[in-house]
Amino acid sequence: MSYFFLLLTATRAIAQSETDSLRQLNDRLDSLFIDEVEDRRTPDKVLHAEPLYIDLIRDLGARKGEREWNVGMGLTDNLYYDTYDMLIEYEWAPVNRLGLEVEIPITLYGINGRDSGQNGLAIPPANRIESLKLAAQWSFLVSERAKTTLALGYINSIKLADIQDLSRVSTVTGNQFNPFLIAAKRWGNRFHTLVYTGPVLTYAFQSKHWKSRFEMNSSVHYMIPGTRNFVGLEVNQSVAGRQSSVVMRPQLRVGVTSNLLLGIVTGIPLSRQEQRLSSFLRLIYEPAHKNRKPVQNG
Repeated sequence: MSYFFLLLTATRAIAQSETDSLRQLNDRLDSLFIDEVEDRRTPDKVLHAEPLYIDLIRDLGARKGEREWNVGMGLTDNLYYDTYDMLIEYEWAPVNRLGLEVEIPITLYGINGRDSGQNGLAIPPANRIESLKLAAQWSFLVSERAKTTLALGYINSIKLADIQDLSRVSTVTGNQFNPFLIAAKRWGNRFHTLVYTGPVLTYAFQSKHWKSRFEMNSSVHYMIPGTRNFVGLEVNQSVAGRQSSVVMRPQLRVGVTSNLLLGIVTGIPLSRQEQRLSSFLRLIYEPAHKNRKPVQNG
C-alpha cells in the first residue's frame, strides 16, 4: 500500500512539473513574440489583436514603412436573396503612428429561392462597386506600460452608381463621412479588448438627402501563446433613429506563413427578420519592412 502511495505521489509530482514547465514555456514564447513587436523597434508600439470584420486602418501605433494587402470575401444569407461581398485594400504607414488605406468594396446579389413570388420580393438590389474608400488613422496615445493604445481616424467613401447604370448616370452618386475613435488594451500577454465607434453620415447628390447612423464595434480576443493566431468575438452594433441591429461575429486568425495570415469570421445576427447567417474570409499579406533597432544584450 505504501509503495502504491509513493508511486502515486511521484506520478503527480512529475505531472505537476511537466505542467509548470509547459506554462513557463508558453510564457516565454509570449514574451519573445511581444518583444519582437514592441521592444526591438522604435517608436513604442503595443501588440493588439485587432478585429477581422471591421478592419482597422493599419496596426495601432503603426511604424513608418509598414504596409499590408487585404483581400476579403463574404456571403450573407438574407431573407429573399444572398449577398456576396468582395474587397481589396492596401494599407501603409508613411510616417510613425499614421496609417493610410485605399479600399474598393464590391457587392453582388443573387436570389436564394425563398421568395413566395409576391410583391416583387425576389428582385435583389443591383450589383455595384460600392465606393472608393480613402481612410486615415492616427494613434495619438501609445503606452507600452499600460498596454493601451488610443487612435482617431476618418473614412471617406465616394459612393458609386450601380454597375448597370454606370454608362447612363453620373458615376459618383454620393459621399459618406465616418470619423471614429479606437481604444484598445491588452490584459496580460494573451487577452485583448478593443472598442471602435463613431457616426456614419451619407449624403446623396441627386436627392440631396442625408442619412445617419451610429456604430459601436467591440471585440475580445485570446491570442494563442507564442503565435499570431487568435480566437475571439467581435460585436457590431448599428443604431439609425429608433432602429438598431447587432451582429455577433465569432472569429479566428491563423498564420499561413511568416507574413501571410488567414482570418475566418461567422456572422450571427440577434434579429433574423431580414439578415440570417453570414461568413467572411480575410487574407492578409504583410511584406517585410525595415525599422528595427539593435537588440540589447543582457
